[in-house]
Amino acid sequence: MAWLLVIVAGLLETGFAVCLKLSHGFTRLWPTIAFCAFALGSFGLLTLALKKLDVGPAYAVWTGIGAAGTAIYGMVFLGDLVSTLKIVSITFVIVGVIGLQLSGSAH
Repeated sequence: MAWLLVIVAGLLETGFAVCLKLSHGFTRLWPTIAFCAFALGSFGLLTLALKKLDVGPAYAVWTGIGAAGTAIYGMVFLGDLVSTLKIVSITFVIVGVIGLQLSGSAH
């Protein structure tokens, strides 16, 4: 259950990163509100998960999901540059996240 919280928190991290861009420096109301909601949810779920998980693997999985998710979202929906190197690098991040999740032990 704790790992599920980390995964959802990582997905919410993607949401807050995208909303941060869309807020244009917190000058647009609804993306700013969405950023706050996603950030609060993401940090809240990560905090709950850390009661049961080691901080290193949990934090790495959380940031990996957020980084990969944000990069993919940017390429698909925001017109970010798509390149073979970027796709291979995202794949490595995802493989690393899976490896860290498998290595993480619950208390």
